[in-house]
Amino acid sequence: MELYIEMKLRKDYYNSHYTTGMTFYDSETTRNLKEVSRDEGKTVYQGPRGSKAVLYTENKGAVTVTHTAFTAGEDETIEMISSVALSGIKCDRVHRLRSFWSAEGRLVTQKITDLGLEPSWCDNGVRAEKFGTRGSLPVREYFPFVALEDSATGTFTAVMLYEPATWQMELVCQKSHKGITVLGGLGDADFGHWTKDLKAGETFTTRRAMVAQGKSLLEVCDKLVKAQTPAISPVDDHMGIMFNEYCTTWGNPKHENIVKIADQLEGKGCQFLVIDCGWYDSGDNWWHTIGDWEPDPTMFPEGIKATADYIRSKGMIPGIWFELENVGRTAKAFHMEDHLLKRDGQVLTVENRRFWDMADPWVVDYLSERVIGLLKEGGFGYLKVDYNESIGVGCDGYESLGEGLRKRLEGTQAFFRKIREEIPGIVIENCASGGHRLEPSMMELVSQASFSDAHECASIPVIAANLHRAIRPDQSQIWAVIHKEDSNERLTYSMVNTFLGRMCLSGDILELSQEQWKIIEDGMVFYEKVADIIKEGITTTLHQTVDSYNDLTGEQLVVREYGNRAMAVAHRFGNSKEIDFSVMDGWKEVASYGELSGDFTAKAVLYER
Repeated sequence: MELYIEMKLRKDYYNSHYTTGMTFYDSETTRNLKEVSRDEGKTVYQGPRGSKAVLYTENKGAVTVTHTAFTAGEDETIEMISSVALSGIKCDRVHRLRSFWSAEGRLVTQKITDLGLEPSWCDNGVRAEKFGTRGSLPVREYFPFVALEDSATGTFTAVMLYEPATWQMELVCQKSHKGITVLGGLGDADFGHWTKDLKAGETFTTRRAMVAQGKSLLEVCDKLVKAQTPAISPVDDHMGIMFNEYCTTWGNPKHENIVKIADQLEGKGCQFLVIDCGWYDSGDNWWHTIGDWEPDPTMFPEGIKATADYIRSKGMIPGIWFELENVGRTAKAFHMEDHLLKRDGQVLTVENRRFWDMADPWVVDYLSERVIGLLKEGGFGYLKVDYNESIGVGCDGYESLGEGLRKRLEGTQAFFRKIREEIPGIVIENCASGGHRLEPSMMELVSQASFSDAHECASIPVIAANLHRAIRPDQSQIWAVIHKEDSNERLTYSMVNTFLGRMCLSGDILELSQEQWKIIEDGMVFYEKVADIIKEGITTTLHQTVDSYNDLTGEQLVVREYGNRAMAVAHRFGNSKEIDFSVMDGWKEVASYGELSGDFTAKAVLYER
């Protein structure tokens, strides 16, 4: 395996070998980069027309971090530049994480031969698989991840990108059976409508990528995930339990409703009580009113601070929901067109959503007043940031649509950092219609994230388990939505789901029986027993026999180990069989929660050696 640089400049000729419009791999510039020096972590190349390219690498524990910088010798336009380029990978299987709304992170494994990635009979023609995501929802279609397996030697090589918007990866078949090349980074001119103009002497630097090697898919995924360094607030560092009222009030979080919820939760072990959407509109139009961010006076007659203060008086940290980058059709902000994104000269409108220009200083000042100002005034210690549409391929304002998109996401991430700077210790949740922003550069800015919008689905444990390959479980907020009509088995099933990440409760808590509350509270006690395993452990088993998420059948077993302790989380779905726990031979069971008594039941077991 060799690390190097791939890039294409506009002045390059286009390659033949049937690649035009498919890939910029092995461009004229790439072929003519000449290595001139190599120091620890820095390889310098001389490029065309007096330009320079530098490959930076850093060993960060069990992974290699890599990125590229290019300095123009004369005026140039970049059409593609890699954050990572790896050649000579021997493999026969490819693992990717497919991702759509409420179905994040599904593992897809394919043979190299099924992808057509083997040399032709005479080595002519380039064969490539190019994939990624366009727009501002970076975990829609795929996670920015790939793992290549050599089943003959049992070795895995995995790559993960740090890209909050359009990204791409390419798998290219090298000639003469020399292996596979992996390229990854920003979406290029063809894929992502991205180009970057540089004047002589100007430098463009890519975002990071991470590379890990190991003996199993779970091992390399764990290395990539643990190499992330999220901004987890000290307040949020001990796996506290959330309550989010969305599935309780369904968009009607008026003061009297929050008071009832806070009274019910007092003394029950919840650290946070989060006011979700609708606090700015007392009617049925709260979905379209985002952007003005003025608490509705009929919902909060004494001001929203009084509600936050009441939550604190009951021993919990108050939280609040914003969708701060977007504006809705019925908001006054919808018509502030000078500060909204445009494409082809027209305000960019996705049905009922428009988008603030997050690179506009006026917008930063506006959101600082309406968002940060309200957080400070109310004494909120928890911020849920949602994001429910995609900008798409890009926007006006720079030399290309893709560069417009890249600059706007830089603005978004700068505003996340501004929030933390102005409110030290605040807990920030990354939500984007659930899990559409679960990529590393966003995850490093927050304490935790919504795992998915599959809040009430039977498929919750499947999605939650899949995400162990992509994000830290201690950042993965998993909902248990409680309904008064739930059977004891269903209540237990919902609670066991949360042991695969961070526990978040919601639902009909004002109408539960004492027996139902005991099931919930017993689950909360078990969660506290295994919180260190969730946070610090390594997932060693992830066994699924699931096909359709809508017609869920089969079984699932997840084992996570930490030192001399381990937790097994088991689920039976439709048409299920008894689950084989033989992987836990040699361990001693010390506590459990739930029962595997038939279809759609769940159980978690704590073990010690």
